Amino acid sequence: MLSIKELGFTIVVGLVFVLGLLPGLAQAERIKDVAKVAGVRSNQLVGYGLVVGLNGTGDGGGAAAQQSLRNMMTRLGVRLPDGQNLQADNVAVVSIHAELPPFSKPGKTIDVTVSSVGGADSLRGGSLLMTPLRGVDDNVYAVAQGNLIVSGFGAAGNDGSSITVNVPTVGRIPNGATVERLVDTPFGQEKELVLNLHHPDFTTSTRMARVINQAVGKGTAHSVDPGSVSVNAPTDPAQRVAFVSMLENLTFTPGDSPARVIVNSRTGTVVIGKHVQVTPAAVAHGSLTVTITSDPLVSQPGPLAGGETAVVPRTDIDVEQADSRMFKFAPGVSLDEIVRAVNEVGAAPGDLVAILEALKEAGALRAELVVI
Repeated sequence: MLSIKELGFTIVVGLVFVLGLLPGLAQAERIKDVAKVAGVRSNQLVGYGLVVGLNGTGDGGGAAAQQSLRNMMTRLGVRLPDGQNLQADNVAVVSIHAELPPFSKPGKTIDVTVSSVGGADSLRGGSLLMTPLRGVDDNVYAVAQGNLIVSGFGAAGNDGSSITVNVPTVGRIPNGATVERLVDTPFGQEKELVLNLHHPDFTTSTRMARVINQAVGKGTAHSVDPGSVSVNAPTDPAQRVAFVSMLENLTFTPGDSPARVIVNSRTGTVVIGKHVQVTPAAVAHGSLTVTITSDPLVSQPGPLAGGETAVVPRTDIDVEQADSRMFKFAPGVSLDEIVRAVNEVGAAPGDLVAILEALKEAGALRAELVVI
């Protein structure tokens, strides 16, 4: 059975309204929830190493595995005859990456992710040998080693059939790397602190500077731009830490988000901001549904007819036209009134998307319409 619906398009099956966007529900937020101190950030680390102890699911005769294994054994003092190839079925060449949090001191452990870069079928049961992890400046900041945890698995039969669940060529080692070097940060090295907003906004930046000046003193903070606020801070490290602790717990009301309608065509979700309005407009709503059903018949000849059994196609077509309705939006219609008007005519959330797009094309929607 084939069903076709014509209403421009219908892509949404659910409607979600964020309560935090509704009028009258604006709440104060802490500075630590809307901004971060400039320079206090994590750093990416990467390395290249070997996973050993695999149950025949390694790289096999791959050139990279052979060369890496030979180099490792040479560093360990084992010299192999020239031209001799090693059995690398239990060895896999892997890349290792990790995220080094800010202020990580030597001796701290961090998680690492290990990914196969060769022809290994699975890393399950393997162990990563000691591997240096380098930063973008090519300095070693951590050393990784340990047993892998692999969530995926694979199985194959002698006839060539196989099944794979999740990704068995990627694993993790919790606390698998030990930090060896401290990353320098600008925290405490300059007279001013800069607070970077997660979502740049002129109003939020101005209000943040104002609440800091009210708590600490006039002239302490000033807005640099919509995304940054500069704050005069103590030069003594201990006092600066306490000062930042006090700043990040100050509360204020951020600026309202712009008028925006976001449509997720994959999940069928519509989010409408509280400032969405439309100018005077009239909308007609209706839908056409065409249903095509195939129900073949079998024609059976009589016992002495000498004919053959045949299948005779039979198709039923049903057309339903919903009542067309028209409703009008008055000047300055708000979010609540839009939803109420659409519900009164019995429109589905998918129909709401078509209505909003039509209003946008007509220039009556006073908001940004984003389809993701």
